[in-house]
Amino acid sequence: MKPRIKLAESTSPDGKPMILHEQDGDYSISFGGQELMHSRASASELLLGEIAVQKLWKTPKAHILVGGLGLGFSLLTVLKAVQPDAIVHVVELIPEVADWNRDFLHDLNGNLLDDPRVKLEIADVKTVIRKANPNTYDSILLDVDNGPRGMVKDSNNSLYSRKGMRAARTALKPGGRVAVWSAGEDEFFHERMERAEFHVRSIPAKVHENAKRAAYRIYVGDRT
Repeated sequence: MKPRIKLAESTSPDGKPMILHEQDGDYSISFGGQELMHSRASASELLLGEIAVQKLWKTPKAHILVGGLGLGFSLLTVLKAVQPDAIVHVVELIPEVADWNRDFLHDLNGNLLDDPRVKLEIADVKTVIRKANPNTYDSILLDVDNGPRGMVKDSNNSLYSRKGMRAARTALKPGGRVAVWSAGEDEFFHERMERAEFHVRSIPAKVHENAKRAAYRIYVGDRT
C-alpha cells in the first residue's frame, strides 16, 4: 500500500488543524487529529444529498442550500437530481476546503463547482440561514459537523438548537425540507426539531454501500 500523503493543511476558526490527505487515489480530511470524511466512505453523504432533494426533481427553479462542501459527495447527488434551472447555494466556512476541491479534488467532485447551477459562498451557514428571507429555500442540507453539535466551531451548537431549527424552518418554503447528517442517534436533536414544528424522521445511513449495518443517521425535517 502506498504511504499517506499530506496534500494541504488549514486551521479552523477555533484554531484546530484541518488536513487533506491522499493515499493511493483516495482522499480524506481530518480535523483535530480525527478523520472527518473519506472518499471511500461516502455512502451516507451521497444519501444525504439524495434525500434532501428527492421531492424536487420536477420542481422548476428549485433553490437548495448546501451547508458544508466537504469532498463534494452530497453536492454530487443534489446536482444529479435537480433541474437545469435550479440554484444550488453551497456555503463553506473554511475557504481552503473550496480551494482543495478545485486544486486537488477536481477529478473526484471538484469540477462540480464549475456547474452553472452552483453558487459558492465562503461564509458561516448559520448566519446565512438566519439572514435569509422567509420562504427562500426548497431544501436545506447540513453536513457541517460530526452531527447535530458544534465540532468544527463551538458556536455551531446554536445551529442545531431549537432556535436554529426555527430559523431553518423560516428560511424554507412551505413543504420544504431540512436534512442533517449525524454520526449516530440523537434523541434530543430529534425532539428539538419537532419543537421547531418539523415533521421529523431519522433515516439509517451506511458508511459504505455494502456495509452490513447502518452506523449513521440522517435527520429529515419537513415543513408542513
